[in-house]
Amino acid sequence: MAMKDHDLHVYNSLSREKEEFKPLTEGHVGMYVCGPTVYSDAHLGHAKSYVSFDVIVRYLRHLGFKLRYVQNITDVGHLTDDADEGEDKLEKRARLDQVHPMELAETYTRRYLRDMDALKVVRADIYPRATQHVPEQIAIVKELVEKGHAYEVNGNVYFSVPSWEAYGCLSGRKSDEQEAVHRVEVRSDKKDPRDFALWKVADGGHILRWDSPWGWGYPGWHVECSAMAVKYLGETFDIHGGGLENQFPHHECEIAQSNATGHPFARYWLHNNMINVDGVKMGKSLGNFVTIEDALRDHDPEAIRAFLLMTHFRSPANYTVEGLTAARNGLDRLQGCVAKLVEATGAAPEAEGPSDAVLAEAVARADRDFHAAMDDDFNTPIAVAALYDLVKPANLALAAGNASRAALQSALDLFTGLGEEVLGIVGDPTVDEGSMAADPFIELLLSVRHDLKQQKLFDVADHIRNGLTDAGIEVQDGKDGATWSRK
Repeated sequence: MAMKDHDLHVYNSLSREKEEFKPLTEGHVGMYVCGPTVYSDAHLGHAKSYVSFDVIVRYLRHLGFKLRYVQNITDVGHLTDDADEGEDKLEKRARLDQVHPMELAETYTRRYLRDMDALKVVRADIYPRATQHVPEQIAIVKELVEKGHAYEVNGNVYFSVPSWEAYGCLSGRKSDEQEAVHRVEVRSDKKDPRDFALWKVADGGHILRWDSPWGWGYPGWHVECSAMAVKYLGETFDIHGGGLENQFPHHECEIAQSNATGHPFARYWLHNNMINVDGVKMGKSLGNFVTIEDALRDHDPEAIRAFLLMTHFRSPANYTVEGLTAARNGLDRLQGCVAKLVEATGAAPEAEGPSDAVLAEAVARADRDFHAAMDDDFNTPIAVAALYDLVKPANLALAAGNASRAALQSALDLFTGLGEEVLGIVGDPTVDEGSMAADPFIELLLSVRHDLKQQKLFDVADHIRNGLTDAGIEVQDGKDGATWSRK
């Protein structure tokens, strides 16, 4: 794909300025985004983060960049206070559910990917898991100890924050502010309360543990991301993304431990803001979250994406059912126009028509405004508005019935090329509404199939599955039942 002309500027949290985006290697982008800790279902707060970065990935590829997108799966080491104290989130939940931690991780990894697929989030190129990269993490810790940036006490290894003068460069927190944040974390074996764990001794019944030069233990949360990012993107790469809540301490610690090995780490740091409910951050710990699965029962994926994209990714969004409904209503106009364009284009005349010039000007303006918005730190609210502004002139041309096939096709191409391929909100205008009407019957067949399997009538159950496969419906069996998708 040829590179498109662009003037992309992004807000870099590290410099606290908008900067022109120039990748390390021309035409190539390496991007790492902190993925989920897989101990429970993803909620709309996660959706805001991963839809935001999905659109960033889509737009960079739209511009012609060859991009490698890495998103980790945290399946060990993320403690309940998000720093160095408390229990491992997976081990705690696994004990409550009376399952092995890796069984829990597998279950929620599958559910997370299912939710992302449902939201039309393009899969990352690589999903590395923390438990699969322990040797790389041990190697980083060993190097930091050898260089005097880390020390071991009773099987725990800590990064020495005073050894790295630049600590605080991302968050802007001064030394006294950091000490105030860490005052509840003071441990007798830390030399400084700001020091953070690189390796934790496996106390008691900690199931996920590995042998190391410091004894049996498990990696700290922060070093996991550094190891996985560097392994797949190199010591220095272009973009590191994640939620604003991870800016400190997680990303701050990543920068310190990575740069202290002697190599510059990520060049551009992008942070998405959160979703609020009544002015309070949506989160599992507060119990005020809406799972993606629940949201999708009442709202289609394009409506959820449109709702999230109507707020800039660096700004907080306020969750309301009314907001989601308004997003759906706005999409009805957009998708209705696209559907009419699909129907009219095939029958439109080849010859230039009276409406062509006005429609061509509107298409050019929408294209220009869309790219200008996205080049300005991925300003999706303005980009969406640029598409909506094209709806009226397109509908006028359709109503007049005197636009050429080429003119109508250019409007359709813009809606699908930018509205769907970049933003993911237009949907597939070629999908037959009759196929959508069949969805309840597919669910009914899967329910009947489940009952047949319970009765050990596997031949009949397989016959239903095979019939659905022949009809273009892919069925996937999982612990929580069967899911389906159109091929």
